[in-house]
Amino acid sequence: MVEPLGYELSGIELLPRPKSGQLLRVYIEAEQGVDLADCEKVSRQMSAVLDVEDPIHGEYTLEVSSPGMDRPLFTLAQFARYLGSDVRVKLHAGVAGRKNYRGTLLSVGDDGLQLQVDQETVEITLDNVDTARVVPKF
Repeated sequence: MVEPLGYELSGIELLPRPKSGQLLRVYIEAEQGVDLADCEKVSRQMSAVLDVEDPIHGEYTLEVSSPGMDRPLFTLAQFARYLGSDVRVKLHAGVAGRKNYRGTLLSVGDDGLQLQVDQETVEITLDNVDTARVVPKF
């Protein structure tokens, strides 16, 4: 639904929200950037298709957004674009007794990624990543 409109789908999150169903957050990107009008255009198109297809059970709210400065990372290709950057990673299962890491992204491979955290290198598989975001520099 996104690509025919001239945008790249960056990622999708389906998040529970207490008392108000779920939040379906869709991240889009474009070479020229993404503004509010772009998000509205994609939202209208997606809403129409989702209303017909009805793939999500129960109530939900659709939100279309650009990834922003603290962009979420979903795929190994996205991680690879940010080699050398600081990232925050939350894991499903702990590695070395921790579930939350902030460090420099050293490498990305088929098996996952490596972070430099303090003076140690931490290896993380992509399937163990719950959420990951680029840490913006100001």
